[in-house]
Amino acid sequence: MNVESLIDDVIDREGGYSNHAADRGGATCWGVSEAVARADGYSGEMRALPRTRAVAIYRRLYWTAPGFDRVATRAPTIAAELFDTGVNMGVAVAAAFLQRALNALNRGALHYPDLALDGRVGVGTLAALDAFLAHRGVGGETVLLKALEALQGERYVALAERRPANEAFLYGWLANRIGA
Repeated sequence: MNVESLIDDVIDREGGYSNHAADRGGATCWGVSEAVARADGYSGEMRALPRTRAVAIYRRLYWTAPGFDRVATRAPTIAAELFDTGVNMGVAVAAAFLQRALNALNRGALHYPDLALDGRVGVGTLAALDAFLAHRGVGGETVLLKALEALQGERYVALAERRPANEAFLYGWLANRIGA
């Protein structure tokens, strides 16, 4: 697993330009929303967003900045899940899912202290991840991945329940993002 293949997978899944009426994110290209592209300094037409620009945005904003690259050195499958969730739901949501799962799996703070749910992968989150993996071993990464996907799936269903227009996306979200 490397970040380039993760980015390629996201771009393949997201496709080129899209501007679905039910998508609150508005116009996207390569899965990058117009708001993100503009914040990154892109001023052209969204249809013309260069793929190389999208790749750079994914690497910087959805891999390195949130610290998922540091997770990858410990638990590559977890980092891949965080990256994909971060792209689709926001990196703070992905990081908070990790913190929630680690808190729920720490057996009453027996193996490491509970984490503040700040949506950032910092020293405390990495230390908790290290302690969890040390205690649970290889199988722990698999269980943690299941917990992250359960949180993600629940959020998708809740989004569709709260906003019926999101039902247009629910099947694809579940088919392409959970267990993929």
